[in-house]
Amino acid sequence: MNSPSTPSSAPAEPRIESLSAITLATADMPRAVLFYQALGFPMNYGGPQAAFTSFAFGGSYLNLILDTRAPVAWWGRVIVHVSDVDALYRKALAAGLKPSLEPSDASWGERYFHITDPDGHELSFARPLR
Repeated sequence: MNSPSTPSSAPAEPRIESLSAITLATADMPRAVLFYQALGFPMNYGGPQAAFTSFAFGGSYLNLILDTRAPVAWWGRVIVHVSDVDALYRKALAAGLKPSLEPSDASWGERYFHITDPDGHELSFARPLR
C-alpha cells in the first residue's frame, strides 16, 4: 500500500537578496539624462531621445522612464553610496547643480548630501564614516 510521502525537511524560505534597480519617472528625458550624466552616472542603455534609459553602477541600476505624470511630489529618497561625498558635491556644483545641503556627518554613521533631480526625485549620496 502506498503512503503519502512527507518531506524530511521543509523547503527553504525565499529571501530578499539585493536591490536590482529603481525606476524613476521623468517628463523630460533629455534634461534628466543630462542631470544624471553630470553627476557621473554611467549610461548603460537608452539616452536623451529614448523612452527608457538605464544607468549601471555597482551591481544596481537607476532607470528613467518617460512618463507624462512626472514631476512627482515627494515620495522618498534614493540613497547611493559613493567613494567620495565631498568630491561628488563639488562636481555637482561645478555642473551648475544645486544640492539642498552641504556634505554633513550624520549621527547614524554616514557622510552625505541631498540633491533633487529635475523631476522632483530626491537623491542622497553617502559614504560610511570610518
